[in-house]
Amino acid sequence: MSARETHSEATAGRVSARARDYFALTKPKVVSLIMFTAIVGMFLAVPGFPPPAALVWGTIGIALAASSAAAINHVLDARIDAEMARTRMRPLPRGTVSEAYALSFAFVLGAGSMLILALLVNALTAVLTFSSIIGYAVVYTIWLKRATPQNIVIGGAAGAAPPVLGWTAVTGVVDANALLLFLIIFAWTPPHFWALAIARRDDYARVGIPMLPVTHGVAYTKQFIWYYTVLLAVITVLPFLAGMAGLFYLCAALVLDAFFLRHSWQLLRSERADLPMRAFRYSINYLALLFAALLVDHYLPRAPF
Repeated sequence: MSARETHSEATAGRVSARARDYFALTKPKVVSLIMFTAIVGMFLAVPGFPPPAALVWGTIGIALAASSAAAINHVLDARIDAEMARTRMRPLPRGTVSEAYALSFAFVLGAGSMLILALLVNALTAVLTFSSIIGYAVVYTIWLKRATPQNIVIGGAAGAAPPVLGWTAVTGVVDANALLLFLIIFAWTPPHFWALAIARRDDYARVGIPMLPVTHGVAYTKQFIWYYTVLLAVITVLPFLAGMAGLFYLCAALVLDAFFLRHSWQLLRSERADLPMRAFRYSINYLALLFAALLVDHYLPRAPF
């Protein structure tokens, strides 16, 4: 192999590694779940299929906004990420991306999102999406996360916004049914994240983040995971009661809720070290499957009553 070929391969390798680092700044696993709920919101907003332009540009705009918020979160949390086992291999703690470049990357994504949503979707979606970026990247990350053990509960509003954003991207209005989708994710967030916080409580204690298991103990947190899971199970029935969803969704929700309640009950009653992460992983699958059930149900014929 010639020196030129070797140099070209080395350059390509560096470019590929840098691209992976910037992609990692967008928290792709988190954003993929966010975008799925937003897209489901788009489809649920209309009886048939959403307008292609709103679907495409709304998806791109919301995805860019979520990625921008994730990158800002990386910058603001760089110090504590470097001290936590779960996050110390992120690009900023490793030094493969500088804070200035990460912030510039976030700004480009955010600006692109706002332009697309304002010019090609509608102003309401642009305003709500911008509010969500500020809510997550600034209000939650800078203030709530470090100020109160209720950070996840209060800050969950920003994370619960995507299906509403998807809905408004298609309709231009905030509907009561869209708020039901918001309410589902809002109630889902505490048991989802507190399970992870129990598993990573030592990390959070080390960096001074007042997560509930750090400030009030594991047993107390497990009780509230159980309470919120019960609340979530009740809320997930509301789309059926409101006529937004049919029997297929109701059956799917009841089954998914039963498994979530089982995970939370086991967590409450047992000291097994593996249970918090088991509950956390199930909660991710739970939300994806619940919204998938809503989507499938939307296109099934309704049984007359």
